[in-house]
This record gives sequence, structure tokens and C-alpha cells, in this order.
Amino acid sequence: MSEGREHEAPSSSSRPLRVETASKAVVTSLGWRAMPRRLGLTNPWTWASLVVMGMVLVPLLFVGVALFQGDPDGDWAHIVEYKLREVIVNSLILCLGVGSIAALIGVSCAWLVTMCQFPGRRIFEWALLLPLAVPAYIMAYTYTDLLDYAGPVQSGLRSLFGWETHADYWFPEIRSLGGAVVMMGLVLYPYVYLTCRTAFLDQSVCVLEAGRTLGHSPFSCFRRIALPLARPALVAGLSLVMMETLADYGTVDYFAVPSFTVEIYRAWINFGSYALACKLAAVLMIVVGIILTLERVSRGRRRYHHTTGRVRHLPRWRLQGWRAGLAMVACVVPLSLGFLMPALLLLRRAIRHGDVRWQETVSGLAFNSFMVSAMAALGVLVLALVVVYSSRLLPSVITLAARRIGGLGYAVPGSVIAVAIVMPFGWIDNTIDALMRSWFGLSTGLIISGSVAAVVFAYMVRFLAIGLGTLDAGLGRIPHSLDAAGRTLGARPRRVLTAIHVPLMRGAVFTAMLLVFVDAMKELPATMILRPFNFDTLAVRVHALAHDERLGEAAFPALMILAVGLLPVLVLSRLITKSRDTEGMS
Repeated sequence: MSEGREHEAPSSSSRPLRVETASKAVVTSLGWRAMPRRLGLTNPWTWASLVVMGMVLVPLLFVGVALFQGDPDGDWAHIVEYKLREVIVNSLILCLGVGSIAALIGVSCAWLVTMCQFPGRRIFEWALLLPLAVPAYIMAYTYTDLLDYAGPVQSGLRSLFGWETHADYWFPEIRSLGGAVVMMGLVLYPYVYLTCRTAFLDQSVCVLEAGRTLGHSPFSCFRRIALPLARPALVAGLSLVMMETLADYGTVDYFAVPSFTVEIYRAWINFGSYALACKLAAVLMIVVGIILTLERVSRGRRRYHHTTGRVRHLPRWRLQGWRAGLAMVACVVPLSLGFLMPALLLLRRAIRHGDVRWQETVSGLAFNSFMVSAMAALGVLVLALVVVYSSRLLPSVITLAARRIGGLGYAVPGSVIAVAIVMPFGWIDNTIDALMRSWFGLSTGLIISGSVAAVVFAYMVRFLAIGLGTLDAGLGRIPHSLDAAGRTLGARPRRVLTAIHVPLMRGAVFTAMLLVFVDAMKELPATMILRPFNFDTLAVRVHALAHDERLGEAAFPALMILAVGLLPVLVLSRLITKSRDTEGMS
């Protein structure tokens, strides 16, 4: 019998505990070490997406922080007591009023041109988008010239009925909150028309045929079947309308309607209070966030899908007699009021009272507008390509968040973005100036703030969502097998993007640049706040001349903005018509 010392076996409870503890430590260690790889931080494309996300997020954070800062001068307390309630009420009335007009016109016209057959339908399909080319502030200028007390309409009525003063008759006041609602509703309804027409084109023919089999009339099918199915598209279009309404500056300023954008501009330019402008901008961001949250909540978990992959021709109901006449009137009225009338009034004003030296004055303005708009379009294209391709190349939390955050800029008005980027740009300029003073004894002054670069940066943040949406749709149609084929042949991701993807989606690239270019041409509040001294664009000059009641001199630059705005309308009409093969149904 061995006399060696016996080894006591460990208890049944101690060994599993040690093993479990050690395994947790190993997993935790490996998890932390693998975290950068899981997030994609080892890939340069992810870091590029982070930079783009920071470009959008950091300025907005500066505005958000300003809401919690003190108010030593009492300006914010004065605004809260005397002005903020009126501004919020006016903004809500504008959103509800403009949204109602846009929904009424957009939904009805989209249904008529998609599901009904009547004379002129094929023309109205694209012509109803034309008001999208007219900025709301140009609408305000032209209709004020037409309907004001000294305008031809009221002058003709006084001459016809023998009225002498305004007390002898009643006429709606164009320069009012109601006038601003009508003006913006007439130019913003194409957003609802676009989204709802796309939804109607993509709807299920089988469901409509089932409704007709059950004895429903065309109007009943529209009310009980097509409209509920198009609800997500309608809400999306109305959200865009409300964002544009809150972002408008020229119309509400010209009509003297207190709104957020007007008060932000006054706080920054007239009173020189950056803190007050930031606080107003922060409140406006909260209002925008509430609208976006309501839109997402109203959508809920509803999803609408086709149960078949086959695409059938939409059954169009042929309208005849008075029904066809009503359909034509329903399409002609918004088209005439939203595009034809202001275009003709501007042309008439330009011919009769325009500046004879308009080529000399407009040429420099056109160059400035085209330069900053082209730079913004190119910048948005590059940033959008980086974000979209990085999320395709490495779909991590960061790249997907960058794509979502990059789209926030379009929901934020230009005045808010302009105020938001002043602080970080000022900090960068002061830091560079301090370094140059300490190293070389030289003062660089303001390099970025108050420069063309600041204007272009604001445009890029504001319209990055347009590029993201357009390029994401174009890149999504390219199969992933092409990526694998390019990598198999030894091409790096950048080479795959430039040699394969960009040529294949050149239509989406062109569309994105065109849409950003035209929107930048029409942008007013951001340009007015950030532009350098003695630097005007067509939009700024039109607004200044109209404010001075020099509508004749403003006619030519306004017509140029309108003409440039026609380009994306034709592109959008072609894209939406090709979304479903409707040929042969006319």
C-alpha cells in the first residue's frame, strides 16, 4: 500500500465556478478586442462615414446645447413672453393649412392622371410637377403685384364698379397668414403628387378588380381601397411639405408673418445675438423632431407588399362628358395658379418694366449662383457616395447610422443650419488665428466663417439627404455579384466604385446632382446669413429687390431661377413614369 500523500479532490462546486469565471474573462477580453472589427473601425470607409456623420451632427449639437445656456441679457425671456407663442401658432397654422391644400390637390390629381382617362391626361402627368420649379417667395412677389390694392385686379374692379376707396368693398388681403398658406400650398403640392402617384402606380390591380367585382364605383374604390393603401406615401409627402413650410423665409418675411425663420434671421442679423438665434433654432428643431416622430408613429408597423411579381396594366376608367370636364378643370386650376400665372406675370413684368441693363447685373449673380450650387452638388455627390457605398461594403452600426443621420439635414431649415455652423467655424478660425499668431506673428482673420465655403457647407448639410436617397436607390439595383467579380480580379473597393458602380448608376448620379443644384439655387435663408460681403446670388437679389418693391428689376433673375428649376421637373416626371410600364393604356 502506497504511503504517498493522497491528493484531495476539489469540491464539486469550486471547479465549475473557476471555469465559468475564466470563460467570462476570455469572452469579455475577446469581445472588447473584436469590437472595433465588428463596428468596422478597421476599415477606412467606416471612418469616412463617421466624418460625414460628424459634419451633420456636430453643428446641430451646438444648437441643442445653446437651449440650456443662460440668458444674461434677457433677450430670450422677452421672446418667450411676447413673441414665442405667436411664432409657434403661426407655424402650426402654416403647416396645417399648407398640408391641407397640398393633400387635396396632390392626391386628387395623382388619382385622376393615374387611374382615369380624359383629354390631356398625358400632358398633365408631367405638367402638374411644374409648380415645383417655382420658389414660394417668387409666387408671393408675383401674386402680390397682381392682387394688391394698387394691382391690376383691384384697380380694374374699382374702375368697373365705381368704387373709390378700400372701404367701399371687401377684398382678401394677400399679405397675410392666409395668403402665405395659399402661396406655399400651390407650389408644394407636387411633393404629395409625386409620392401618391408613385403609390398609385405600384398598387395591386387585383385588389382594385376585386373592389369593382363587389360593386364599388371608381370613387368608392379610391376612397376605400386605393387611398388607405397609399397612406404611407401620403404621410411621407405631407412630411416633406411641412419641412419646406417651416424652412421658408422669403414668403413669410415678405408677407410680414412672424415665423421661426424670420425671427432667427432678425435675432442674428438685426440684433446681433447669436445666443438668441441658437435658442430659436433649437426650438424649431424640437418642432421638426415632433413632426418627424408623429410621421413615424402614424406609419407604425404597417407594410404594404405585392403578393405577385408580375406587373399588370392599370385599369383606367374612361371619363366622358361633364366628368371629363371636371377632371380637366381639377388639373388645369393648380397648374395655372401654381406655374402658368406666375411665369406669365414675371415675363410681362420683365418685358414692360425690366431693367434694360439686366444682362450686366444678372450675369454676375448667375455666376455666383451657378458656382456655389455646382460646388454643393459635387460635394453632396462625393459625400453621398461615401456613405452609401460604405454601408453596402460594410453594413455595420456606424455606417447604417451615418446613412440615417446624413438624411436629417433636409428636415432642418436652412436658417437653423446656417446658425448652427457659425459657432464651430468660428472656433476653427480662432484656433488657426491663435496658432499663426503664436508661431509666425501673423493674423489670419476669418478664413471659413463668412466665406463661400461656409455657404457651400450649409448647402451640403441641407441637401445631403437628396443625394443619399437617389444614390441609395441607384446602387441598390446593382447586384452584389459585380462587387465580388471586381474584388476577384484584384480591384480594391475604391476601384470597384469608380470603375463599375458609378458608370452603371450614372442616371442616379446625374439626377442627384441636378436636384441638389436646383435646390441650392433656390435656397434663401442660409445664403443670406452666411454669404460674404458683396456676394449675392439670384435668390438673394430677387428677395432684396422685391422687398424694395422693385419687382420689374427682380423679374429677370426670378425668371432665370424658374427656368433652371424646370430641369429636375422633367427628369422626375420621366423617372416616375418609367417606374411602371403604363404604355399602351392611353
